[in-house]
Amino acid sequence: MVIIIGAGPIGLATGIQLKRKGIPFRIIERGSLVHSLYKYPTNMTFFSTSDRLEIGDIPFISHGPKPTRSEALEYYRRAAEHYDLPINLYESVQRVDGVDGNFTVVTDKSDYKASKVVVATGFYGTANKMNVPGEDLPKVKHYYDEPHPYAWQNVLVVGAGNSGVDVALECFRSNANVTMVVKYGEIKKSVKYWVKPDIENRIKNGEIAAYFNSEIKEIRDKDVVLTTPEGEVTIKNDFVLAMTGYHPNYALMDALGIELTDDENCMPIHQEDSLETNRKGMYVAGVVCGGMDTSRLFIENSRVHADQIAEHVANSLK
Repeated sequence: MVIIIGAGPIGLATGIQLKRKGIPFRIIERGSLVHSLYKYPTNMTFFSTSDRLEIGDIPFISHGPKPTRSEALEYYRRAAEHYDLPINLYESVQRVDGVDGNFTVVTDKSDYKASKVVVATGFYGTANKMNVPGEDLPKVKHYYDEPHPYAWQNVLVVGAGNSGVDVALECFRSNANVTMVVKYGEIKKSVKYWVKPDIENRIKNGEIAAYFNSEIKEIRDKDVVLTTPEGEVTIKNDFVLAMTGYHPNYALMDALGIELTDDENCMPIHQEDSLETNRKGMYVAGVVCGGMDTSRLFIENSRVHADQIAEHVANSLK
């Protein structure tokens, strides 16, 4: 039995490859199916074409040139159903005891015996915190869904990457009073080329206010205090949308005994060919392999991990 932690696209793909090889497995997921994709903005469209998101040789047909979030959710539900994948949803893994060939996976609901364990938990489940007073107020959101709730509200958007820019523009066009606070001196160069002029023009025209080289000092019920090059500034505020990025579930990896690289990327140490970690019999798969370098791996270029792991597991069980 192989236990796969995480029912994202790569966790599902790994299950499919194991099933093709006749290796029993179970997928355990702490949230919903493909929970990270579920938490994407409601109106999100993928950068990639649908064929690059396919798993298990199941065609992914989208209505437009690039698939939407809702189309992706339906596609991965269909893939899981087609292969009849054994999946436990809303169950959290707490630790893994034992050694290669004789693991015990302990969750908040049960214990499972496993010969191998695959960690495919992604990085979108844990938000990067700003660590400022008031960050725990209900009006602070680290995940964005849609612009409608923020109509006619004073909204502060933190961050100037693709997510921050998309959120600022959507909320602006839904009648929110939008202010951006940007740690650096400009909108990030990595912002989509067809969107970057739009946000820069909105800022230039004064339609969206922006504080560059600035940070939040404190969040309060009705306002926010910013630290800017000109000194402290207090602005009225109803919501803070913190698009500050995300990182892997390091608490889980620590509990699992997976070692990390000693650099700013904090990547789980693993073999490039097999994806096996320092803990023999335990593998990492998907975007979690990139650690804090969240722009290196995506569904598109990590689908191959499923084949690599299934092949290594099959060979080791002979």
